[in-house]
This record gives sequence, structure tokens and C-alpha cells, in this order.
Amino acid sequence: MIDKSSYWNGVYETKGEDEVSWFQKNPEPSLEFIRIYAPDRSATIIDIGGGASRLVDHLWADGFRNLTVLDVSSEAITIARHRIGKHGDSIKWIVSDVTTWQPNDIYDLWHDRAVFHFLTESDDQSAYIRNLKRALKIGGYLVIGTFALDGPQKCSGLPVMRHSSETLQNLLGSEFELIDSRTHDHKTPFHSTQSFQYCVFKRLN
Repeated sequence: MIDKSSYWNGVYETKGEDEVSWFQKNPEPSLEFIRIYAPDRSATIIDIGGGASRLVDHLWADGFRNLTVLDVSSEAITIARHRIGKHGDSIKWIVSDVTTWQPNDIYDLWHDRAVFHFLTESDDQSAYIRNLKRALKIGGYLVIGTFALDGPQKCSGLPVMRHSSETLQNLLGSEFELIDSRTHDHKTPFHSTQSFQYCVFKRLN
């Protein structure tokens, strides 16, 4: 069992934010989905595994103000806070493992790009979904991106579990309704392509 915090801190201490395969200068299609399913700029949004991602910068520039970023790596959070500058003081930053985190707030939208696919054990998947249900309001939206069934089998040296909209629906259960789904080819900084599955689910009850 790896120490997730130490592992991911090591990644961000040794590589620049644009030297990792998951880097996106323009965070699509996440940004598009959030604009569609959280059109009210007062919406409460949490970015799970946001780390050094530039999604929070784009959301702030778009007028969203109730933003939370959670990541297991304090180093990744530090990079993002430094980059976004004074606006970062108005963003809530949480350093925690999403599977052991204790949510205190309720969100309109939960975004996750490339965290859930690292959960290869059923216990970790169940713990994630429990916290999702604790933190996402009924009627709220889950925007989730994982490696697709034809995507990579590993990322940053770690095994992943690839997903389709059907496998995600099966894990989430009847409390969530799939309302949008698409595949996305992510172009890495190394000029390779990774196949992602993006889904939007609405929490029903």
C-alpha cells in the first residue's frame, strides 16, 4: 500500500505542472460541462483531485466564487494557490484523500477528472461514493472523467481501472441518473493521446 500523499507530493516536487501527462492548458470538456450544469455563478463546486489543475483558474475567471479544491498532495495545492495569486484566498483548499475525507459542506456540483480511475479496489470505490453522497446535494450534478475502456492501463506508474458510462452507472447505483456522456481524446504534453470517458450524472435521491 503506497502512501498517497508522499507519492503525489513526490510527483509534483520533481515535475513542472506541464510535465505530467494529465496537464491541460484549457480544461475541456470539464469546463463546458460545468457551464451547462451549473449555470448559476453562485453554485457551490468542488474539484476532486484538482491539484495543480487550471480548472479553478478558468472557473474563477468565469465568475464562479464558491469554489473548493481537494487534493491528496499539499505540493499540488501550493502550486495552484501560488499560480492563481490573491484570488486563491477566496477559494477553499483541502488537502485530503477523498476516500477518508469527512465532508462538512454540501455542493451543487462535484467534478472529478482522473481520480476515480485510480481506485482499483472495491473498498476505495465504495468509500469515494459514500463521500460523494454525503457532499453532493439531491438534484446536484456529478461531472466525472476517467480513462475509457481503450485508455491507458497505468498512469504515473500506478495501475488504473478503466470505465465506460455503464460501469460508472453500475457503481453509482439508482440514486444517480446518467444524463450526458462522451469520449474525449486528451493530447498529452508528450504528443501522445489518452482516451477518456466523461459522464454527467444527476443525483436523484
